[in-house]
Amino acid sequence: MYKRILVAVDGSSHSKRAASHAVFLASTQSEVHVTLLYVLDYDKTSPDLVQQLTSEELHEDRRNKILPIEDMFVSKGIHTEIKLLHGDAGPVIVEHANQEKYDIVVIGSRGLNTLQEMVLGSVSHKVAKRVHSPVLLIK
Repeated sequence: MYKRILVAVDGSSHSKRAASHAVFLASTQSEVHVTLLYVLDYDKTSPDLVQQLTSEELHEDRRNKILPIEDMFVSKGIHTEIKLLHGDAGPVIVEHANQEKYDIVVIGSRGLNTLQEMVLGSVSHKVAKRVHSPVLLIK
């Protein structure tokens, strides 16, 4: 059913819950390929961190944040790759998901109420509205 799964991750507890559900989806079938997508937004990264680390070190720091999530898949024998992209998370996830034509996109949600979502914006809401594939939001 779902052979190509995209999981948007950032190392948060919300993305870990989303990954946990994606592990369940992927483990019900054989020959599933999971892509863990982390979007690095320099505008939202601590200026001190950006100044202290080189671009390579920053990438390595972010990759280390999602290694525990990757381990969830590897421990179940699920083929996984990590992609690190740059930019505003919502549009970057949407563009990547639509270009690569995943069977499903799994993303965590912070559970914002309507006012919070209107003021703060919601990556998961943007993804759910604009991705052509089915989107599974995990609260």
